[in-house]
Amino acid sequence: MLYALALIPVVGLLIFIYFNDKKEKEPFGLLVGLFFAGMGTIVTAIIAELVGGIVLNLFFPSNTVLGGIFDAMLIVAPAEELGKFLVLRLITWKNKHFNYNYDAIVYAVFVSLGFAAFENVTYVFGSGIGTAFLRMFTAVPGHACFAVFMGFFYSKAKYASLTNKKGACAGFTALAMVIPIVIHGIYDAILMGGGASEIPVLSGLSLVLWIGFVIALFVVSCILIVKTSRNDFCIVSLPLPDDGGVVQTIYRPSVIGGWTCSCGSVNQLNFCPKCGSQRPMSSIWYCPVCATPSAFSFCGRCGCPRPLAPS
Repeated sequence: MLYALALIPVVGLLIFIYFNDKKEKEPFGLLVGLFFAGMGTIVTAIIAELVGGIVLNLFFPSNTVLGGIFDAMLIVAPAEELGKFLVLRLITWKNKHFNYNYDAIVYAVFVSLGFAAFENVTYVFGSGIGTAFLRMFTAVPGHACFAVFMGFFYSKAKYASLTNKKGACAGFTALAMVIPIVIHGIYDAILMGGGASEIPVLSGLSLVLWIGFVIALFVVSCILIVKTSRNDFCIVSLPLPDDGGVVQTIYRPSVIGGWTCSCGSVNQLNFCPKCGSQRPMSSIWYCPVCATPSAFSFCGRCGCPRPLAPS
């Protein structure tokens, strides 16, 4: 019973995120791997929190308001979110299935909810059914929300990388780490700081503030999920046969059209869903407006149509 209560919110959120992936579903094996890899980050988080807690306790005792706030912002949130990001980056950055913008949110949420599942089971079995119901509507969705922000900026970093914007890529990568840490830190700091206060009024105010923060977090996260899902677009790497390099561009599937794979499957995706073969690329041309290389009818960067061949 307790085990089911601990995992029901995790499964529900995973299904919600998965079925909002409208363009091209991710391989089941990849998602399972991300989930268990996220679960494994609990080990690094525990070690980092223990070491960080010992150091922090030398300056700010953990049972004080400041100690609770600093522990949340400087120890707990970075230890958990950086571990998740590292797993996300190592497994997905160069993965061929990372070919749509929304994929980044799917990957980040699966990693984060792997962590949340393990954490939730330990809390529920240690504290009982009341904790299970409380965390079902707070902590578990909270981890999913932190991941939504991570995935949102992670996808922008990938976009910038594919368009050779190194500065933007570095900036969005930093945001993919920093924003979840800040949000997670605030989420915990309000609770930990208020819980350490000996003044009942301050504890009550912190609870009201935390509830408002959680509602706002959930609303913004849902908006990001729906918006990113509806405006999803495809990322593709094209082989450049002339010099052995790689042409990287971005395009919207609606302007590309279908193609027939060698296995007989007809589709409009970058990879054949039946055998996994990549869409054949040919006739590389360079956009006369922005000089972006492409193999399609429209430039993937600025939308300029392909110039007509001289007659």
